[in-house]
Amino acid sequence: MEKRTVKMDSAEITARVFGAFDKNVALVEKAFSVIVRNRSGEDGDAVVIEGEKAHDVEDAEQVVRQMRLVARQGDVVPEQSVRYLIDMTRAGQGETVASMGDDCISVTVRGKPIKAKTVGQKQYVDAIRKNTVTFGVGPAGTGKTYLAVAMAVKALRDKQVSRIILTRPAIEAGERLGFLPGDLQSKIDPYLRPLYDALFEMMGPENYHSCLEKQTIEIAPLAYMRGRTLDDSFIILDEAQNATPEQMKMFLTRLGFNSKAVITGDLTQTDLPRGTKSGLGAAVKILGGIEDIAIHHFTDKDVVRHHLVQKIIQAYEKFERESRDGAETGGKKYYRKDKK
Repeated sequence: MEKRTVKMDSAEITARVFGAFDKNVALVEKAFSVIVRNRSGEDGDAVVIEGEKAHDVEDAEQVVRQMRLVARQGDVVPEQSVRYLIDMTRAGQGETVASMGDDCISVTVRGKPIKAKTVGQKQYVDAIRKNTVTFGVGPAGTGKTYLAVAMAVKALRDKQVSRIILTRPAIEAGERLGFLPGDLQSKIDPYLRPLYDALFEMMGPENYHSCLEKQTIEIAPLAYMRGRTLDDSFIILDEAQNATPEQMKMFLTRLGFNSKAVITGDLTQTDLPRGTKSGLGAAVKILGGIEDIAIHHFTDKDVVRHHLVQKIIQAYEKFERESRDGAETGGKKYYRKDKK
């Protein structure tokens, strides 16, 4: 029987590592066929890991050590984080996770630190820091928009820029703007709600509304960007898969001096009319390799929502692969991604 011990800072840290009803520990035990238990003594709290196979015990120990680092940030370790740590360790990338460090991007109004939770997110944040234009392309739940807004708020607080500009194409996902009540602003608001939510969490409603009145923060549909030059700004184009190639070119040429732009989108969730190409897909092909422009691709492993979101994404990808293969070989008629 192999045995490893990981010392804990306190009983509180141990409780955060174990999670509610010891769910986190149960995931580790199941993944590596080990037994994990808490031990308290004169030398403090510790977690003891035992198992038949040495490499399984070593991997479990590495995961527990990473969980301890997450617990030190002040919260119970989320179940999704445990699953991610397990997957990365199984893939032999545990050291990569350990190298992420303790990089705090910003802090919410409630004092909660905002940090990259996956290696992919860390690479995305580093790309935004180093480049003038950064594309974040990937599935839902990977933190593309949230982290971009966090970086924008940090840049504003640090006086690196004088304003934040957030924009999205006002494209309906199967619905029509005309059916919504109110004036144009009221019709547009639902499309910009994810951006409002992120700003509220990081700045608080009062500070946000104050910045909005002073035009330090501007939120507008993509069409409103035409004819402008955006200097000294942090600009975020969200849901860029719904921009046409012409709109994307228009947006990218708005960039002014001392500005930074982040473009986010998911090429599998395009709401453009059938036959219309996505400006995001075209831009990724055209601009790849240009200095000071970074293109970061997220994967399903970067999903930080409920673990079922990751499985849903994988299931859809598999189904669409099989659909394409079937169509190419003259098989059954499958569901098409593009809308009718």
